[in-house]
Amino acid sequence: MKPATDPPTILFDGVCSLCGGWVRFVLAHESDREPRVRFAALQSEPGAALARVHGIDPERLDSIVFVADGVAWQHSDAVMQMLRHLRAPWRWGRIGRILPRGFRDWCYRLVARNRYRLFGKTDTCMVPTSELRSRFLL
Repeated sequence: MKPATDPPTILFDGVCSLCGGWVRFVLAHESDREPRVRFAALQSEPGAALARVHGIDPERLDSIVFVADGVAWQHSDAVMQMLRHLRAPWRWGRIGRILPRGFRDWCYRLVARNRYRLFGKTDTCMVPTSELRSRFLL
């Protein structure tokens, strides 16, 4: 298990346009009060290795993963955990935790199953700018 002192990390499908958009959204709306989030595509070796450390098959790209404090969150729980790292009003989306997890995950999986059709897919993983390179595990 990764030490709890590691910065929180988002593992995402690097060719998914929705996932890449979420990464850009987090970068644009991060809170200054929370630790800076790192990012890794599940298709990258560091991303795949971190997924495997937490018992997640990096070949299954059905969920974004949020790793923080030694715990790997998936599906709607990952989104709820990520929201706490954003500025208001975005962090207030955590109110969604009052909904039953089964319902939240059903909604999450519905979007996840259709994300390529709805939002598109790229041929290659997202490449960070030189200013953001240190935030990505490459």
